[in-house]
Amino acid sequence: MPFQEIEKYKSLDFFAKQIVEGFITGLHRSPFHGFSVEFAEHRLYNTGESTRHIDWKLYGRTDKLFVKRYEEETNLRCQVLIDRSSSMYFPLERQGQFAQPNKITFSTYAAALLMELLVRQRDAFGLTLFSDKIELQTEVRSSTLHQRYVYSLLEKLLQPVKAESLEKRGTSVVETIHLMAEQMHRRSMVVLFTDAFVQRDQQEPLFDALRHLRHCKHEVLLFHTFDRSKELELDYGNRPCYFIDMESDRKVKAVPSEIAARYRAEMEEQTRLLRRHAMQYRIDYIPVDVALGFDQVMQPFVLKRSRHF
Repeated sequence: MPFQEIEKYKSLDFFAKQIVEGFITGLHRSPFHGFSVEFAEHRLYNTGESTRHIDWKLYGRTDKLFVKRYEEETNLRCQVLIDRSSSMYFPLERQGQFAQPNKITFSTYAAALLMELLVRQRDAFGLTLFSDKIELQTEVRSSTLHQRYVYSLLEKLLQPVKAESLEKRGTSVVETIHLMAEQMHRRSMVVLFTDAFVQRDQQEPLFDALRHLRHCKHEVLLFHTFDRSKELELDYGNRPCYFIDMESDRKVKAVPSEIAARYRAEMEEQTRLLRRHAMQYRIDYIPVDVALGFDQVMQPFVLKRSRHF
């Protein structure tokens, strides 16, 4: 089924199954994997058994043979975090479209796809929606009933929204990440969808929050969503424009061509810092230009991930 046809169907369950069947089924490896073994304890080595799990470093210190014992933990637990601040609804005219989505629409479709993959692996997942506070948080489960419930919540994010009815909401991404790191007591995968639009004085706290997740041994996937031409390159021509902050409603009048060079340099620096810190913390950083459309971003991502495992 062509990707453009899928948006005619309102069911995320149908959408996710069609996408998975379309470009995931043929893969030999899953794009996700569980934390298959956890070290539990040592025991004395018994003569005649395999030497595969002997701890040779411990032998060097004690001159005794000890074997590492492991605790199996095959299932993956995943927490999907979606930023619902007002800026995630940009561009508002593309709300709910599949072929060329805005940021919240892309995040919704992508989350549904990832959840379908997790269900097929019998892995558990939960959903967290946040803006200037945590608006919703589900339990982490692996059942198809739970999947349908979460899809019903996600489908609400696809409903058309008019500019005058869009509630002005900031983002508490830093606080939310710290809270998730403290709440999750088992190693998990954390998938974060956000445009990462924070004030300059909040950039370091954001990096600290991401480091907190990694310190707790969680795997982190950061989908950094933006519209490159409009938000990073300020491509609005050479005419006076009013720029309106979707989170605070603050208005600024400017001629884009007069400030574009300085603006682009600032945005490139912010993106470079986010990417650099993600690499430093071993976070899977996925830049998402939503103007490219869903399939042009997600298909390469899944193929790339599947080759790693």
